[in-house]
Amino acid sequence: MAKEDYKGIWVFAEQEHGVIEPTVFELLGKAQDLQAHNKEEIVAVLMGNDVDALAPELIARGANKVIVVNDPALAEYSARPYQAALTQLVEKYKPSILLYGATPLGRDLAPRLMITLDTGLTADAIDLGYDEDDVFYQTTPAYGGKILAHIVILEKRPQMATVHCKMFAPLEADPARTGEIVKETVQVEADPDYQVVEFVPDENVEVNIAASDVIVAGGRGIKSEDDLKKLQELADLFGGQVGVSRPLVDNGWMPHSRQIGQSGVTVTPRLMLNLAVSGSVQYTLGMQKAGCIVAVNTSADAPIFDFAHYGIVGDYKQFVPALIEELKNRKA
Repeated sequence: MAKEDYKGIWVFAEQEHGVIEPTVFELLGKAQDLQAHNKEEIVAVLMGNDVDALAPELIARGANKVIVVNDPALAEYSARPYQAALTQLVEKYKPSILLYGATPLGRDLAPRLMITLDTGLTADAIDLGYDEDDVFYQTTPAYGGKILAHIVILEKRPQMATVHCKMFAPLEADPARTGEIVKETVQVEADPDYQVVEFVPDENVEVNIAASDVIVAGGRGIKSEDDLKKLQELADLFGGQVGVSRPLVDNGWMPHSRQIGQSGVTVTPRLMLNLAVSGSVQYTLGMQKAGCIVAVNTSADAPIFDFAHYGIVGDYKQFVPALIEELKNRKA
């Protein structure tokens, strides 16, 4: 078939134990922007077993149609059955665009579809859109985050991308929205070489900084673990959490769950206080959509100031104690 015969914006509606991955709603929100340009139908593809009850929520969040596939072999994520099932659906309906969240599951499944469908795939995209020539592009960091590359898939279809979490705003749920729910069957069998023996929630993640309204973040310029304790004291006064850039995780001072950036957590707090953070592309991708961004750095040329609403050229070792004292005085 010619590429012009492929139509539709598909979002893989990842779910686990009956809970839809939040990135799915972000992708449906972005799909609305794409639809305004190409006028194509937005379709959420929901796979699992006994997952019909999740379909109306996908319509309420922006899908025009939901394709539901129930099969015992899809009850838990298993790479080969999911690959086979989604391949059959794509070959039948022929969507133009297929988007996945850049989650562990999405990063595993999408490359498999790239092979079976013989198409292209952009990994960890941070933006999607159309250029002046009406070509669909996916933006992703390249060369260690030093540049942003616009990638296009000119001939192959579907055009696929995994999209970094929290890049787009989800739509508010609208129960009044209407859409079509289509139940499909696929020829798929459980993978005899793969079996989920037990599901154990990760209890080592002490906090979810992505849910915090205030984040006090420390960067490479933080000199010691004792200084991090002062950041924690400041965060406590704000009722927030401490986050860090990658070097502090590499030092073993903080767990990966506290790392902000492309290879860590994407956060959108109301207040983001960056202390001794230089502002690499990898880091700023994880916090650039915060409501109010404040930066403190000794270098006036630090890239973080390009993103900050308020900037202070100074030493965090002087700034943090002074702010702590001021907050304590106000609370008193």
